[in-house]
Amino acid sequence: MSGSIPFYQKHHRHYDRGYHSREAESKLSHYQSSSRYTAGSSAASSTSASSRSRGLRETSSSWLEASRLSLSPKRAKPTYLAVDKENQIIGYVVPIFRGSQEFAAGYSDAQEARVRDTAAYMARRDLFSSGLEMERSELVARREAMRESAERISLNKRIHEHGEHFKRMNQDSLMHPPEFVIKPRSHTVWEKQCVRLHCTVSGWPDPRVVWYKNNVAIDALANPGKYKLESRYNVHSLEINKCDFEDTAQYCVSAMNTQGELSAIASIVVKRFKGEVDEYLPSPRHGPVSEYGITFQTHIVDKFGVSFGREGETMSLGCTVVIYPTLHRYQPEVQWYRDDVLLSPSKWHQMHWSGDKATLTLNHLNKEDEGLYTLRVTTKSGYETYSSYVFVRDADAEVEGAPGAPLDVRCLDANKDYIIVTWKQPAVDRGDSILGYFVDRCEVGTNHWIQCNDTPVKFARFPVTGLVEGRSFVFRVRAVNKCGMSHPSRVSEPVAAMDPADRARIRGTSAPWTGQIIVTEEEPAEGVVPDRPLELQVTEATKNYVVLSWKPPAGKGLEGVMYYVEKCVSGTDSWQRVNTEIPVKSPRFALFDLSEGKSYSFRVRCCNSAGVGEPSDPTEATTVGDKLDIPSPPGRVVPTRNTDTSVVVSWEASQDAKELVGYYIECSLVGSNEWEPCNNKPVKCTRFICHGLITGEKYVFRVRAVNAAGLSQFSPESEPVEVKAAIGGGIPHASPTPPYGISVLECVRDSMVLAWKQPTFIGGADITGYFVDYREVIDGVPGKWHEANVRAISERAYRVSDLRENMKYQFQVRAANMAGVGIPSLPSDTFLCEEWTIAVPGPPYDLQILEVRSDSLVLLWKAPVYQGRDPVNGFYVDMKEAEAPHEAWRGVNNKAMEKIFMKIKNLKEAESYVFRVRAQNNAGVGKTSDVTEPVTAVTKPGTTEIVVDVDDDGVISLNFECCDMTQDSKFVWSKNYQAITDSSRVTSETKGNKSKIIFNSPEEEDVGIYSCLVTHTDGTSSSYTLSEEELKRLLQISHDHKFPIIPLKSELAVELLEKGRVRFWLQADGISANGKVDYIFNDNVLPQGEKYKMNFDKNTGVIEMIMESLTPADEGTFTFQLQDGKATNQSSLVLIGDVFKELQKESEFQRKEWFRKQGPHFIDYLGYEVTPECCVVLKCKVGNMKKETSALWYKDGHEIKSDQSLGFTEGVLKLEIAQRERPANTEDVAEILHWRTLKISKKDAGVYEVVLKDDRGKDTSTLNLTDKGFKDLMNEVFGFIANSSTPLKITSTSEGIRLYTFVSYYNDLLPVTWHYKDSAIAFSDRIKSGVVGDQLWLQITEPTEKDTGKYAIEFSNGKGGVRRTVELAGQAFDDAFAEFQRLKAAAIAERSRARVAGGLPDVVTIQEGKALNLTCNISGDPVPEVTWLKNDKEITSDDHCILKFESGKFASFTITGVNTSDTGKYSILVKNKYGTESGDFTLEIIDGTPDLGVTSYWTDAEGNVVFSPNTPEEKMRTPVMKTQKRKGEKRESLARTSTVQEAEESRHQEGQEEKPGAAETEKQEDGAEETAKQEFSPNQSESTEEQGNTQES
Repeated sequence: MSGSIPFYQKHHRHYDRGYHSREAESKLSHYQSSSRYTAGSSAASSTSASSRSRGLRETSSSWLEASRLSLSPKRAKPTYLAVDKENQIIGYVVPIFRGSQEFAAGYSDAQEARVRDTAAYMARRDLFSSGLEMERSELVARREAMRESAERISLNKRIHEHGEHFKRMNQDSLMHPPEFVIKPRSHTVWEKQCVRLHCTVSGWPDPRVVWYKNNVAIDALANPGKYKLESRYNVHSLEINKCDFEDTAQYCVSAMNTQGELSAIASIVVKRFKGEVDEYLPSPRHGPVSEYGITFQTHIVDKFGVSFGREGETMSLGCTVVIYPTLHRYQPEVQWYRDDVLLSPSKWHQMHWSGDKATLTLNHLNKEDEGLYTLRVTTKSGYETYSSYVFVRDADAEVEGAPGAPLDVRCLDANKDYIIVTWKQPAVDRGDSILGYFVDRCEVGTNHWIQCNDTPVKFARFPVTGLVEGRSFVFRVRAVNKCGMSHPSRVSEPVAAMDPADRARIRGTSAPWTGQIIVTEEEPAEGVVPDRPLELQVTEATKNYVVLSWKPPAGKGLEGVMYYVEKCVSGTDSWQRVNTEIPVKSPRFALFDLSEGKSYSFRVRCCNSAGVGEPSDPTEATTVGDKLDIPSPPGRVVPTRNTDTSVVVSWEASQDAKELVGYYIECSLVGSNEWEPCNNKPVKCTRFICHGLITGEKYVFRVRAVNAAGLSQFSPESEPVEVKAAIGGGIPHASPTPPYGISVLECVRDSMVLAWKQPTFIGGADITGYFVDYREVIDGVPGKWHEANVRAISERAYRVSDLRENMKYQFQVRAANMAGVGIPSLPSDTFLCEEWTIAVPGPPYDLQILEVRSDSLVLLWKAPVYQGRDPVNGFYVDMKEAEAPHEAWRGVNNKAMEKIFMKIKNLKEAESYVFRVRAQNNAGVGKTSDVTEPVTAVTKPGTTEIVVDVDDDGVISLNFECCDMTQDSKFVWSKNYQAITDSSRVTSETKGNKSKIIFNSPEEEDVGIYSCLVTHTDGTSSSYTLSEEELKRLLQISHDHKFPIIPLKSELAVELLEKGRVRFWLQADGISANGKVDYIFNDNVLPQGEKYKMNFDKNTGVIEMIMESLTPADEGTFTFQLQDGKATNQSSLVLIGDVFKELQKESEFQRKEWFRKQGPHFIDYLGYEVTPECCVVLKCKVGNMKKETSALWYKDGHEIKSDQSLGFTEGVLKLEIAQRERPANTEDVAEILHWRTLKISKKDAGVYEVVLKDDRGKDTSTLNLTDKGFKDLMNEVFGFIANSSTPLKITSTSEGIRLYTFVSYYNDLLPVTWHYKDSAIAFSDRIKSGVVGDQLWLQITEPTEKDTGKYAIEFSNGKGGVRRTVELAGQAFDDAFAEFQRLKAAAIAERSRARVAGGLPDVVTIQEGKALNLTCNISGDPVPEVTWLKNDKEITSDDHCILKFESGKFASFTITGVNTSDTGKYSILVKNKYGTESGDFTLEIIDGTPDLGVTSYWTDAEGNVVFSPNTPEEKMRTPVMKTQKRKGEKRESLARTSTVQEAEESRHQEGQEEKPGAAETEKQEDGAEETAKQEFSPNQSESTEEQGNTQES
């Protein structure tokens, strides 16, 4: 279905030769389709159109026509009018066309065809020299072009006529927005070629088409000859003439009408032939001109020279240009450059070409106009240039002493809210330093200037705010000092206050109904709160302002988005909105009024009509202050003669200068002390030619650097130089002669490493570097020279890269020094660029000969660059006489040496020699180096050698003197012929023609060969070999020569004596009786006195100084200076800072300690001890005690008065705060072993204090047993408890298996953890732990096989803890589990056997005739059988004695009317399969008698036993003693008779015993109450004895 694809989609990737006809066919096809759809054209019309298209395929455009001509209701179109919040139209919204891969840049078919045609044409031009052939081919090309043009015009005319008729017939239905039938295509072209972009646009009304370059409208009238715009029959084209690099851009064509707008994009890439460009200025191609067949020769005569002007003046620069041969109406291309920047016509610059003279007029000079002006005249054959410098002086100040005007005002970072204005500081301040600058602004179209800052700013950068968005402004800057204000600077270029994106998108030609075009990428999202901004950062920070920038939020919600900026002082959480009134419209903002030195964080919020969004991530803390420092002053300034009115000034660049703007140079006549600027516009290089000087006068120069922060200090003044021409007046510094001996050290596919020899004459100044040029050699014809390196290289070897393999090249080298770059060397031999593959090394290079003597010399070289297959492992040196044949070469060394230098001896005096070097690796010996120049073995007159010297101070030095030095000569010292870089080993000194190196600390590391070379001489040099033996000899001499020093056995030290006195002392060795000592403190001599006690024991050499105490004024340095004849020494002790404070503190402590020990005092302060029995004892050792001395104990400020726990033996005070208590009045060993422990608990935590005092004084010791102190104590207690634990054992119970261990002492605070398989056990109803006495146990209820494993109990003591383990597995588990089963069965039997649970008294006394009712509880499973007995005989139930057994639990015994026959012993017998048990009681019958106030027991109406109603109330309160059955006894007789009287007698006897203490009594009473409660518990199985017959009177 290829026919249904539109042409511009089917052929979007390539053009072909029929592109123009395809274009026409596409137009015709669309035209025919629309005609058929709307007007119903006849078949004849279709056939005619088809025939005119010459057989083109029919292209369907139904989709296009359906969208354009459909009669169905159209969908709602998006509006393209931009409105504000008040619905006022503010612009026109243009959706950006989004390109796709089909518009990728590249050659089209037509372009390729044109390139091929061009290549063929060039070949024909070179092949046929006859002009006839060239004219014939041009004629054919013109005919083809004319034929195609005629066809196109005819076809377009027919299309247009028919289209106009069609539009008139269907005007209403044809209204539709613009559509691109054919879109512009991307192109890649060569420089200087022409390119055309064209497109076909449909739409009604006719769309208005505008072309844009990088979103900036193209104005063809403003660039005449550059752009050509055409629009014919809906075909629109943009032609760009002579493309250059600046034309590489993205081009957009926008078509708009009342129905909408559409854009299309194409890219143009301009390429340049490699090697056809200079570094700065573009150069044309060379050779004969094909258009004319001739070569032009250009000459510039009548040149303008160095010019001087003043601000405000007008200056013209002109040159006469002679072009040969002269052609009528031929105009070369004339261009003017300033500092290598092309100048364009403007109100400041006007260019004129009169046919033979080029003129540049500079209107109203400003300092920006200062610089190097270059005239460039370009013809088809080449170009010619001429350059000269223009200096612009400051205009006279309006106020005397006012500074010069700033210059180079520029606008950076322009946006809606602010514009950053930058400028350069002037060179002239006229004696008073500049206080700052004022920035003025003026709206374009007005003359009203407004000052932007109230106070002057020193930083040469300032953000201007408060601008009206969308309007354009110009700026100027004025400088101010104490004298007044400068002239304003030249105004800046106009800049609009809008975002860069908006500025680029503003159309040059506005839509007539809006006045402004606003470009958006998509339809705005309404009613959505924007997200937070992204990538907020501080882009600039000074003490006056801070600039923030960020990225707009992603996603939707960008309709009318604005921003709020917030700040926060570091260290606080208080955010303050900066722009509270007006939100920021652009994603950057400048903040003012910040406190200098404070740190701030910033964040930004987005807002729109829907609301305010979340804040961005805050920035890092930013300190307000100038981050850019003023540059450091430049280094050494060297002036060099140039001409009779100029001097070349060179200087060392400022170190670590940031954002350097340039340098200002000033000069002064020697002795005048008046400085004048040499340049008024900063220069960035470190070399400048100062013109306009007076011939014959002497000048000095100085330089200072400048950046935005300000101007640096001046450099040191230069040496005076006399202004006169360098040639004829002596050449103190000249350019070096050419290098020579160019050779190849290594070659790879695309690069070569070259080496060359130093020039024979270096020009009187050190060579600063070399420049290498190269050129191709094709068939023996050399090409154009190209620079291999832009920056000078210091080594005499360089790798030339970007060469072509298998091509031949020649090279030349130029040397440079301070005077300039010398002439190039002769071209080298022709070298082939092919990769070396040999296994042996390449040649060594850079051979040098030093220390030439009559019998020896030293040869130096550098290792080869090309190593070969293996690393180089040695070198061979060859030599021969200079005049000897090649066969005379002989080796100097038979064994390869690793060093890269060699001293060659045994030479013949006055014989000339040459040398060469070969390198060796494992593969063999490589190529030989270049041969050295011949050298004659002669010791020159006046030759001196290095002399070793040891002075009186024992300093070892090597000295060298040269008598042939020049003004620029220098001594260069080296070790092992390598430059000495480690200044810590030696120090060099040079005075006049003598130089020496001093060994700072001679050691074995200094052993080696030391040599000295004098530059700018005829090879003056010498060496000295410092061997180990020589070094030892010199060290001995040094020791002997040194002035003797008094040896010290010990350095100055300090110690504390009794009473806190401070002793400074040292011990000298061998000091005589004449020795003297000065005691120095902070450079002041200390006198003997009360504060300082000095002593000097000359026998032992001990020197000491004693101070009674130290005060803050004694902080400093103490020095003992010793002198014994000529011998001296000193030792110092620095006591400052923490060292002094610690010593003073210790001295004061010792002083207090001495006074403390004069009375009762603590020898060992209060501490604690934990005994193995876990008793905690506080103790302290005291001294100097007497009888009157008292020791008082306190806890938390309260005195401990009890003496039971206090003790004092052998000078040790003790207090037990936790101990075992022995029961009173017992000798039973078993009882003693079960002493009751008084456990230590948190109640014992506190601050304990002991106070000793008597008439001599008082001393106190405190022990803090709170928090950490108490925790450490308890950890020590826990350690004893843990270590006393027994091994973990296994036992069985009726519930399961129990693991247990015993400790000698248990404390409730003891941290215990049970583990199972190394994991802490989670306790539950089945697994429990507990403590019984000193036993700790773990109960496993109903154990299973899953419970087998390793169990452990861990005691924590704050350190490592103690763990006891047991393995519950295997036989141990089986035995325990079997025992558990047995005990479980026994327990079940015990619980299920028949029992009499209670309810029967031992004796029942009842009045005759009463009814008796007794009930007891019966238990057992199965339900037991119940039998009642009387006097051991079974009785049965009848009307008199009723026996009942109800619910299997309750057995009742009832006698309806008691009589004397019922007296006797009654028993109840219960029985089941698990056992039998009985209960007995005795029934006694009494007659009815009156109450005599005795205690009696009765039964109530229901037969229950109660007190008699006649019993007094006080008797009813008499406690009833209870007799319990012991476990294991038979229950055949449960009653034990005990009268109340016996109980009272027992109590009376206990009362006669020694009464315990009050506290113990309370505990016993509490225990009795607990016992009573337990005994009368209703769940007890034991019965209570009834005392029925005993009476108490």
